[in-house]
Amino acid sequence: MPFIEGFVTAIPTANRESFLDHARQAVRVFQRLGASRIVDAWGDDVPKGVTTDFYRAVEAREDETIVFGWIEYADRATRDAASEKMMNDPGMAEIGEMPFDGKRMIFGGFEPVVDQGKGGKAGYVEGFVGAVPTANKEKFISHAAEVAPLFLREGALRVVEGWAADVPKGKVTDFYRAVKAEEDETVFFSWVEWPDRATRDAGQEKIFAEMQTHMKDNPMPFDGRRMIFGGFKVINEADA
Repeated sequence: MPFIEGFVTAIPTANRESFLDHARQAVRVFQRLGASRIVDAWGDDVPKGVTTDFYRAVEAREDETIVFGWIEYADRATRDAASEKMMNDPGMAEIGEMPFDGKRMIFGGFEPVVDQGKGGKAGYVEGFVGAVPTANKEKFISHAAEVAPLFLREGALRVVEGWAADVPKGKVTDFYRAVKAEEDETVFFSWVEWPDRATRDAGQEKIFAEMQTHMKDNPMPFDGRRMIFGGFKVINEADA
């Protein structure tokens, strides 16, 4: 089964080019260690929330921008081996220091439980993180599988829902605190890939209107008020 390493980071906005240079250098290391795809997307339409949001998830400051990204592997074994090798890979030293506060980056491993769409060169990403009662896993998968075609019909390239499989607790921030997850809940990390923001904006209104009706027969099996979401421009994408 494919495996995803998802992450959310707060980057000083002034360091955008430094971050991009760092990300491009990191791509070579990740690919050498088995990554099949790496994506970094820069915050573009990330709203402030009432209960939770991406900013609070990583304790972002006023002069920082949210980055949403992920690394795809063929399976968890490949990812685990890559993580172990990364600690001793000389290529990591060549990348240099991270141009952001790594202590506030949240990350973890997820298994894709829904993956629909042919994919393609994405220019824009809608990212989501939330918490689902663990007992509702099958309901979550069923709900997501029914909703995904709505996005694809409106021009989305791919819809992926990731279920937490290896998400660590952090000292400063983590995915659990990001969505105020409770002890009996599991975190999900999901995204919708679009060709560009214009396509996403045009389809979003239609999708949300239809989902209001759709939800009566297929309600969200989790607390949507604690889900965090936002739109991001893809600034770095690499395939193996």
